[in-house]
Amino acid sequence: MTLSETWFMEGYIDFELQRYRLLAYLQEVRNHFRQTRLYPQLADIVAHYNNLIAFRNSKHTLQNAFPKTASGIDPEKLQLMYDRLLADTDVMQELEEITAFAAAQMKGTIDEGAGIYDLVEKKVNIEPVGIMPLYKNEGYVLLRMNDQTEVNVYTYTVSIFEQPDARYRGLRMQYVDKRTKNLANTWEQIKLDIVRDIRILPNPAVYRVEVPLALPFQETVLPVTRRMLIKYIANEAA
Repeated sequence: MTLSETWFMEGYIDFELQRYRLLAYLQEVRNHFRQTRLYPQLADIVAHYNNLIAFRNSKHTLQNAFPKTASGIDPEKLQLMYDRLLADTDVMQELEEITAFAAAQMKGTIDEGAGIYDLVEKKVNIEPVGIMPLYKNEGYVLLRMNDQTEVNVYTYTVSIFEQPDARYRGLRMQYVDKRTKNLANTWEQIKLDIVRDIRILPNPAVYRVEVPLALPFQETVLPVTRRMLIKYIANEAA
């Protein structure tokens, strides 16, 4: 089940109806969390929560986003003129109750997901392999699950997005190969073999990531690894 960005003011604005929709959505999100499946559900509910808070905190946003009723026609401009539904109406009060309830419920669910994320993050270990170059925005990730001999090899690329008030980093990972880790084939040897065999990057940064837990791969391991690696590289550059 999904919710749109303006789910709380779509259709018939009724507290009980929207409460039912919200609780059904949150129940589905929690079911994923109980299976340690964090994404995309955690990012989705955080976006909904932030949208609610922005909506509630901004009277201008509230007035501009709320539905309008046509009150007449301008005979010169032939444009509909609108009367806004003001904040003291019964409908607006209903909307206030819906968003207040939804924000509180979402916050509890986010805390549950964030707690699981923190537990996973504490278990995941990231370390550089061999001598690292100065340029670390491209390279390889050697990802091993639960002490298995199999190692997944990914390329990674860090992208930096500039905004007027902030600077954001994103990280893209792409699977390229599979290797075996054992006593004879060390992390350093795997790095040398990759540089020799794949030849995408001549002097790459290489990080090994070890996840000593049996976790959902696509929904938890990869997104947590991406976020942790972004922070790790940013801290090294600081």
